Amino acid sequence: MRKGRRLAFDFGDVRIGVAVSDVEAILASAVTTLAAQDIKLWEHVALLIDEYEPIEIYVGNPLHLSGAQSVSADKAREFAEKLERTFGLPTAMIDERLSTVAAQMDMRSSGKKSKEMKDSIDQVAAVSILEQGMNIERNRDRLT
Repeated sequence: MRKGRRLAFDFGDVRIGVAVSDVEAILASAVTTLAAQDIKLWEHVALLIDEYEPIEIYVGNPLHLSGAQSVSADKAREFAEKLERTFGLPTAMIDERLSTVAAQMDMRSSGKKSKEMKDSIDQVAAVSILEQGMNIERNRDRLT
């Protein structure tokens, strides 16, 4: 697996969770939550790109449980395409079905209350997307 950081985004209409990997692509860590409607959203994203210098970006693909495309998935794909065009970095869509549900369950089991979860759930979902993306990358490397 290539050395270098990866960034992941859990895109939503209101909030966008962000996670980053270490250079060895072993650990995924929550970074921040961005306001999706912030007029400076792309400036914030550019600062994250400059700070972490990722070699790849993953964006969660919120498909329906059936696997069918959703309106949210269309918006996430548009976000991913703009990331790739703007920053010239490889950007992959990662199936995120149940990532937010799993994140909520993990946070509840650790004793977090609903209000506390609201502030970090998108970051935890981004970590899940990042971990899944890195696993896909590792498996692809093993097959080649």
